[in-house]
Amino acid sequence: MWDGVSSANASSSIILDPLTGREIHKLTSGGVEVSSVVGYERVSLNTVFKLLNYTTTITNNTDSELSVRYGGAIVDGHTALPLWIALTNKGVKKHDRKEIWELSKMQCFTRGFSSKENFFSADNLSKIFTIHPRTALTISSVTMDPRLSSTLCSVEGCHITGTIRYYITVNSRDYVFVWPGRSVVYCGE
Repeated sequence: MWDGVSSANASSSIILDPLTGREIHKLTSGGVEVSSVVGYERVSLNTVFKLLNYTTTITNNTDSELSVRYGGAIVDGHTALPLWIALTNKGVKKHDRKEIWELSKMQCFTRGFSSKENFFSADNLSKIFTIHPRTALTISSVTMDPRLSSTLCSVEGCHITGTIRYYITVNSRDYVFVWPGRSVVYCGE
């Protein structure tokens, strides 16, 4: 679990992205490095709801393949369920279209904060990504913040309140990241 404490088998740290200054939380264990960033954006100008965007990069520095599964997200003790996301809703049954969140309509994806290539979606949570030895893969997922009031604004700007816990499972081991609200990046417009 990411908590700033290191042990003999694992270590956790915060690094700053040299280009953006954003916090990247990193866990390393047994040749596997998992790093995570979390961003948020408003659903629309007419609503208080926020989307939470999780982008995780898994680096496999081992000689074996790794399997990666969706874990989960909890915001201040509330489960944040993943959304059904897709590149487009074209070709989807008409009654299912309003359930799909299109990546091209979410700012965190269009602005390059979150990866469009690999993602977890509510319609396919059992999906397993495979990471070959000596390679890396970036995977995104999106949830709706389960709280009605989740931001605090001041003259310094707005930030998410509370604590977000996000985890991803790599080879049956959970990598848990704890994000204080102030460190969640606004990736909207």
